[in-house]
Amino acid sequence: MNARIDHTVTSGTFSLDGGAWDVDNNVWVVGDDESCIVIDAPHDVDAIAEVVGDRNVLAIVCTHGHDDHIRVAPELARRLGAPVWLHPDDRMLWDDVHPDRAPDAALSDGQTIEVGGTTLQVLHTPGHSPGAVCLVAPELGVVFSGDTLFSGGPGATGRSFSSFDTIIDSITTRLFPLGDDVVVHTGHGDSTTIGEERPHLAEWLERGH
Repeated sequence: MNARIDHTVTSGTFSLDGGAWDVDNNVWVVGDDESCIVIDAPHDVDAIAEVVGDRNVLAIVCTHGHDDHIRVAPELARRLGAPVWLHPDDRMLWDDVHPDRAPDAALSDGQTIEVGGTTLQVLHTPGHSPGAVCLVAPELGVVFSGDTLFSGGPGATGRSFSSFDTIIDSITTRLFPLGDDVVVHTGHGDSTTIGEERPHLAEWLERGH
């Protein structure tokens, strides 16, 4: 039996470079009735734990190190008895938020995560941040894109440690080849598909974001 995908939305703030913005974050939980992984740990431990229920959590996988995606990761790890995984290229962002608590394990490009009878593969997709990753689950026909790709275009690249050229390269070389039918479950807002976003590449390049 393939894993199922559960979902909740939590609300809070995103802070970087001296600014703060109100945000709603998607949290995706992938697994079966016995075990699961949690993708991102924003804002609200209770809301995330409610989606998990009494399942064994294999890992809390952070798509990147911005504070709205890792804010409650240590507390959630304690609550669920699960390790926190983060790509090491975002360690400086993590340390700004949690200087006294390191992630438990480093994500790497090509790494696979087995949960609930399905396999997720880690894709390193820098641009929004240096250590941004996406998780592709071919058997489920989905990719969890974090803040790399949204309905309407790439994630923001106007702040520290980000690069528009790099995120475009990540999207075109790592995500577009997944196929037009692949559903993109994003870090914020509505889901989309690769096929819905691909035709707009020229618009993104022209506007520069």
